[in-house]
Amino acid sequence: MITSEPIGDWTWEITPSTAEARPSQAAEIAAAVWNVLARHELAVPVGKVDLSVRATHDTRDVRLDVRGLALEADPLAPGTALSDAVARAESLDGDFLTGLRIQCPGLWLESGAGHRAEKLFTIQVDIWKASLIVVTLETYSDAWLTMDTREREQPAIHADNAPRLTAALRALSDLLGGAPEPGDPNRHATPTTTGFEDLTVEGPAYTDSWGTFEVPARSRRLLSSLPKTENEYADITDHPVRYFTIQRDDRTLGYVWASLGDNAAGYEPRTAAGDDAFEAGVGWVLRLREAHERGLDGLEALDWLRKSPPGPDLGHFSEKLPRQAPSLDALEELSGRY
Repeated sequence: MITSEPIGDWTWEITPSTAEARPSQAAEIAAAVWNVLARHELAVPVGKVDLSVRATHDTRDVRLDVRGLALEADPLAPGTALSDAVARAESLDGDFLTGLRIQCPGLWLESGAGHRAEKLFTIQVDIWKASLIVVTLETYSDAWLTMDTREREQPAIHADNAPRLTAALRALSDLLGGAPEPGDPNRHATPTTTGFEDLTVEGPAYTDSWGTFEVPARSRRLLSSLPKTENEYADITDHPVRYFTIQRDDRTLGYVWASLGDNAAGYEPRTAAGDDAFEAGVGWVLRLREAHERGLDGLEALDWLRKSPPGPDLGHFSEKLPRQAPSLDALEELSGRY
């Protein structure tokens, strides 16, 4: 399953070899970490980079904040978006906190095939008062675990993917000068210096942590971009659902659904599609609200959307007729995998 919140994380602390750590060092380290992940296809083009510089005495005092820069093949070459942003950061005078974050698309392996997630890992490099560099790696997939986040054993998926993560963590430890500090045990798993503890031995902390925590977290993220209203369908149902697949540029972004047994309807983002799934979902939910205001029930709303789709930026229905899932849970399962 692919999550919108981390499955686990690892941290390395580095004391700068020079008298003062600079933003350029953060960029160089982040690019080197990316290259290690790329050797194992845990990072593939094109990553997204955010860079911020804040005053130490008041983190609300933002001196530089750039987001969504493309991580190019040679990201620090003169003239690239990242090198220009780093140069702006280097030109600032004062005592600052520098943060650089890369969102890494990558491939997890399943059934002999590679599947792309737009945020398989993130790389975070922070410089604190120019005297400490902290590197954090987070993962958003359960492919490295012996049991998935729905509490099902997955020996084949683990065998295909866990060694890739272990090899990458060992290479990063060589690069950064020591073993990482694993993140704390969380609702999904327990990180170790070389991956994760064996859940078939330790047991998961929660039953179906993906369904218990991830599904509500996705809903909160989607609704946080929308105005509050009572003009909407129920978003849960115990009945089978009909749904359409939303695609854009031959990529699935999510699923619009309606219940067969009550007046429930909604949108499920395909987590592996990353930010695009949630950004498109805002438009689809607004269209569902419009259908609700017209007095249409959920199934009528689905048909109305088929006949009157929003603009192409939000994607299109890939089917002429809706498909059917035995439950909303089954559709949520699909949205978390492929």
